[in-house]
Amino acid sequence: MPARIAVFVDVQNIYYTTRDTYQKQFNYRQFWQHLSEQGDIVIANAYATERHDSQQQKFQSALKHIGFNVKLKPFIQRSDGSAKGDWDVGITIDVLDAAQQVDTVVLLSGDGDFDLLLKAVKDKHHVKTKVYGVPALTSNALVNACDEFVDITPAMLQ
Repeated sequence: MPARIAVFVDVQNIYYTTRDTYQKQFNYRQFWQHLSEQGDIVIANAYATERHDSQQQKFQSALKHIGFNVKLKPFIQRSDGSAKGDWDVGITIDVLDAAQQVDTVVLLSGDGDFDLLLKAVKDKHHVKTKVYGVPALTSNALVNACDEFVDITPAMLQ
């Protein structure tokens, strides 16, 4: 029986880390094909901010076409110029819910805040945890918390 895989994409994190490191975008279609060879993708969520921008909407449509469930949160521009569009709690809730239904949890993010989450689902649900991130911009705590860390390399970009 093929492994049941749940994948969770921190879209903003992956966008900025690949852009800042490689000046390119992550190839989600290639990634989906790569994961499909490892088992059945039964849950696939991509978490993004809603900016009502045509390029963003085009990108989100492409993710949906690939097979991702795109979850949007309003982009909030604060009066001091800073911005907020954080999905950490939403991703955490969804991973905790999914972990009891799958064999492998795949997280695309370099955010160290997820280290405790990965440790918890491994301990409680005995799932394999895999993280894809840009090595120079991924928290060591996150790398150490997962069963397998996969470097996002230029070959994974478009």
